Amino acid sequence: MTEIARRAIVSGRVQGVGFRAFARRAAHDAGVRGWVRNLSDGTVETEVEGEDAAVARYFERLRRGPLVGSVSSVAEEELPSRGFQGFEIRS
Repeated sequence: MTEIARRAIVSGRVQGVGFRAFARRAAHDAGVRGWVRNLSDGTVETEVEGEDAAVARYFERLRRGPLVGSVSSVAEEELPSRGFQGFEIRS
């Protein structure tokens, strides 16, 4: 398996709905490392790395989002690996 890293901006109703905690659970379940944070424009940013299948599982969950939220888009881009240890919610 190949390790990959990706960054994404998640748009929709993704702030004030527990999205960052949802992303942390999704990362743990998928087995990826990285972080998530709210941005001032109402979107959520995340960077993760891990096995390609694990990263794909993470982004599949993000596209669905939490029940009380609504994801309209997930704009992904590839990144070089940063060597994250675990997953954190950033402010």
